[in-house]
Amino acid sequence: MNTSFSLDELLALGPIPESLQPVFLRVANGLTQRADYPKAYVLGLLAQMLQSPKKFAYSKNKVTNLARSVYELSQQGVAIPLSETGATYLPAEPAPYVLNTDQKQTETAFGLREGPLPYAVFGRDFIEEGALKQMHTAASLPVSVAGALMPDAHQGYGLPIGGVLATEANTVIPFAVGVDIACRMCLSIFDLSPDFLKREPHLLKKSLVEQTKFGIGGETREKLDESVMDLPEWRATKVIRDLKDKAYRQLGSSGTGNHFVEWGIVDVYADETGAAAGLNLPPGSYLALLSHSGSRGFGGNVANYYSKLAMQKTKLPKEAAHLAWLDLNTEEGQEYWIAMNLAGEYASANHHEIHRKLAKALRQKPLVMVENHHNFAWKEQLADGREVIVHRKGATPAGPDVLGIIPGSMTQPGYVVRGLGNDASINSASHGAGRLMSRTQAFNTITRSQWTKALTDADVQLVGGDLDEAPMVYKDIDTVIDAQRELVSVLAKFTPKIVRMADANRKEGRED
Repeated sequence: MNTSFSLDELLALGPIPESLQPVFLRVANGLTQRADYPKAYVLGLLAQMLQSPKKFAYSKNKVTNLARSVYELSQQGVAIPLSETGATYLPAEPAPYVLNTDQKQTETAFGLREGPLPYAVFGRDFIEEGALKQMHTAASLPVSVAGALMPDAHQGYGLPIGGVLATEANTVIPFAVGVDIACRMCLSIFDLSPDFLKREPHLLKKSLVEQTKFGIGGETREKLDESVMDLPEWRATKVIRDLKDKAYRQLGSSGTGNHFVEWGIVDVYADETGAAAGLNLPPGSYLALLSHSGSRGFGGNVANYYSKLAMQKTKLPKEAAHLAWLDLNTEEGQEYWIAMNLAGEYASANHHEIHRKLAKALRQKPLVMVENHHNFAWKEQLADGREVIVHRKGATPAGPDVLGIIPGSMTQPGYVVRGLGNDASINSASHGAGRLMSRTQAFNTITRSQWTKALTDADVQLVGGDLDEAPMVYKDIDTVIDAQRELVSVLAKFTPKIVRMADANRKEGRED
């Protein structure tokens, strides 16, 4: 059986430039002769690469280097179009993803209740007036069922950050989920003592620089697990399909603003029995990795598209305009719900990619991983049994025994917590310390010398970042934790030591 390719066989795929023909031959013959791949498989792989050279150039695969050459040529205006013969080697298109409704949401105007539903406020003494007013408006929506405000709350768009809102079971509010859909936390705890930080600080810092990408233009070449991109939901709607390629390129990267990846020390506490309840670890101190990011450009574009659509379909008084909802029994509502949940899977995969790469750099596997969303909407039941949609915008799920992470700042500790299932909080807790000042105020108020001194005093190394994320722009995390002792119990404390954030020149507008 002849396993060698002829040049004519490869040229049947498309007009391969003469300069690349020897490379195509070498790669194709290497795959058949050394990797023992069937010819049909190799032709299919090359056809897919010619169809999407950028995708293959930015991932780890059998034709990465060849794909980079093809992609670089295309950037110079020399594309290699796939021929009709080449297209026959492409895998069959999957069956279309079909929504289970074709009902459209009609444009309707709504007023607000005469007064808001009662809602709990935790840490009221240090929550700004703007956030309280926004929560008051949210609790006045005709579809609102229950609400709560967390102690880290501050003003945002529509629902305040730190706001929790339960609405009728057929309604979802895109702006009550937030712009960064599925923004989340992820913590990996390793079987390494804190001494590792003293012995190998250069390795840890180098791994952050080499294995993380942030902000505008933050794309990754190597993917350790890209299976999230095979989910059928990527075919569900045109909005999603149009964003898939960008999502693929950004898989395993982080955003800007308060997003970070950092090495630190986690102190696991003992409970009354002497065990670290909930973490299945002996009490003590460990090296740990903590990351905070969301669904990148995919989630942001989904949020913007469906927020505008909701505001067109659901007309509300001016003060409540950003709280417009979509009906989940309509095509628009289902589209958003599918996209939001896909953003959740994608955001989780982003964190897992980052953690796998950094664990690999240390030649370690984590003992324990803890993670949670804090910008999302869930189908849940209230204590009285009512089915609702619970929007947590900058709030951590804290149902009975549910684990979560509440970070502080680049110099303040964060906490691993276990939910106590408090009904008044709608099974929620804060998502962080909460901001004391806006980004503009931070730039106008804080000096770089103050920022540097805060980092030095805390013995923290920072790579990237800017004044709008300086430690002093945040509330005191311990005060915030004390205000929610009835919502969560603390299992462990994480102290940051080497912090990586977006460089100042990669910033983009965002809502925290």
